[in-house]
Amino acid sequence: MADFVRARSEEQKEQRMTAIKEVTAALFAERPYHEITLATIAERLGWSRAALYKYVSTKEEIFLELCADGNTAYANGLLTAYPAGSTYGLEVLAEVWLEQICSNRSYFTYGNMLASIIETNVTVERLASFKARYYANQDRLIERFSENLGMGADRANQLLTAVYYHTVGIDGWCQHNPLVVEAVELAGIQRRVPDFRTEMRDFIRMCLGYYTAA
Repeated sequence: MADFVRARSEEQKEQRMTAIKEVTAALFAERPYHEITLATIAERLGWSRAALYKYVSTKEEIFLELCADGNTAYANGLLTAYPAGSTYGLEVLAEVWLEQICSNRSYFTYGNMLASIIETNVTVERLASFKARYYANQDRLIERFSENLGMGADRANQLLTAVYYHTVGIDGWCQHNPLVVEAVELAGIQRRVPDFRTEMRDFIRMCLGYYTAA
């Protein structure tokens, strides 16, 4: 194991947290959430657990940071793809929105665990920071959709929230779980898994039609 040198400057601390997040995201792409521990993260980093504890106390604190980064990337991407004053028709907007969802799909995968797992084992200070960042991004999106589509802020919020939660649900449905596959086969059932892009495209179109209706 390489010698660990504790970060001294804010820049170094940020670099350490970036490394922690990158390793955790890579592990999550390889194995189920319950198999990831601070020990496995430290081992992949080449650190001791004591060194990792200098930055986080639980793995949920790392996943909360990944959620925050994913939320910001999604919001920034959507705001760039759907600029102020845009006159996209609803069909075009649905395609633009779909591409941003697909480009930031890991964010929605984390969403499956956010309220029930991730937010239950973090400090209130970290959670407050996450919530402040989340709602700031949500407000930016609400303002853009409200202005471009000529709808009230409350309705824009409902539109964005409906698409978010449906995406989280469909992403979870589409995830490959070997245990579920085996169980379905044992039960003699044919598993019905939707095409993610098709399902989301149709749902976004439907929501845009509904929430923009007079």
